[in-house]
Amino acid sequence: MSTTTQAANPGGTTKYKILAGVLGAVIPLAVAVLYFFPGILKVEGLDVKMLPAVNAGLNSLTAVFLILGYYFIRRKNVARHRAMMGMAFLLGSLFLVSYVAYHSQGIVTKFGGVGTIRGVYYFLLLTHIVLAAVTVALVLFTLYYALTQQFAKHRRIARWTFPIWLYVSVTGVIVYFMIAPYYT
Repeated sequence: MSTTTQAANPGGTTKYKILAGVLGAVIPLAVAVLYFFPGILKVEGLDVKMLPAVNAGLNSLTAVFLILGYYFIRRKNVARHRAMMGMAFLLGSLFLVSYVAYHSQGIVTKFGGVGTIRGVYYFLLLTHIVLAAVTVALVLFTLYYALTQQFAKHRRIARWTFPIWLYVSVTGVIVYFMIAPYYT
């Protein structure tokens, strides 16, 4: 099927839309299971101590590529936009794998700050978590609409996806730096 036919008949890719919806629900659910049942997938001897720093790096790079992707699409450079957003998606996916690997080991770190900073930390953490769960589906559907050349739908959802995904990426880094002193 050619891309022209595919774009004219996006119903032919319904299975991918269903897959995006299922993954958009299952991935946050799997992360929630790891949170509520720490160590459920623990692998003895697996050293994951460096993964929080790796995750912060992946989030930082994701934010950079998101901003570059936005910059290029505002200048109508679709090829560079596509490349930047592809990198953001790849880095976000690597982050998710790394995040799951770390949290599957049942490691729990408590924030030790007190006073106002504690409220700031938990506000950022809570909004980060809630929006991260939403971001999975938003990103997958935004990507789906781009790949099926449904650009009007892509633009409509991207207006929501971009700022939310950027917020999640940036707050992920901020939360890491705020809790880093309390890692054992």
